Amino acid sequence: MTIRIVTDSTCDLPQEVINELNITVVPCYINFPERSYIDGIDITRKEFYEKLPECVTPPTTSAPALGTFLLAYKNLIEQGAEAILSIHISSILSGIHNIAVLASEAMEKVVIKTFDAGQLSLGTGLIVEAVARAAQAGESLENLMKIARDMASRTFTFAAIDSLKYLQRSGRVSHLKASLGSLLQIKPILQMHQARIQMSMARTLNGSMDRLLEMLKSLGPLQKVALVHTNAPERASQLLSRALPFITQEDHFYSMDVTPVLGAHLGPGGFGFAVVTE
Repeated sequence: MTIRIVTDSTCDLPQEVINELNITVVPCYINFPERSYIDGIDITRKEFYEKLPECVTPPTTSAPALGTFLLAYKNLIEQGAEAILSIHISSILSGIHNIAVLASEAMEKVVIKTFDAGQLSLGTGLIVEAVARAAQAGESLENLMKIARDMASRTFTFAAIDSLKYLQRSGRVSHLKASLGSLLQIKPILQMHQARIQMSMARTLNGSMDRLLEMLKSLGPLQKVALVHTNAPERASQLLSRALPFITQEDHFYSMDVTPVLGAHLGPGGFGFAVVTE
């Protein structure tokens, strides 16, 4: 049975992995006052992060339209897909999964299942990759859903954000908290696991790295590790060099600049991990 995997552009998987596993990526949109950009097509991540601090009016983001999902599913069916599994960013962060559900219900020729990863960035991406590899190996749709649920239960994403400014501009935190955080040079640390977000604080850049390493160690043996950052490769590299003593699967590294769809809310300078535990 030919089963194809669909995700959205917030998954942050490297393009070579997407190509290798024949994953269909439905793009989101980044909206500046002068025009909208298709994520990953019309604007590079470097261009976006260079542009972001200069914006007087902050950019917004939007999910793919229902018709975009319908077209993606229709194309896969025409290519011979006998079933489709569509895996997306947590529904507490975006309406993308809900749109995928509506599109799947409108299709009649094949079974289309959707899965809310409860994650973001490479947290979603690592789940998508594992399911896509299993699909290529011939696993049934039922087993692919089981793999997705198992992976989601063992996947954690946690990162230090350079400033509360961008979260405040996007309405994710209050102006008072953002002002206080800026005054005290506080570095917020966010963790996401199964659609639950936890937030803590560090006082300095080094303190935030120390906290991330503590979180990494606390999760125990790891099956897979990836670095994520928002236009902060030097900080990500420094974090990796400090993390190497605690990681046994060095060949499993990705280091990805987070999509502008998320970066618009997080701002530049963030860095952290997406991991799958044993």
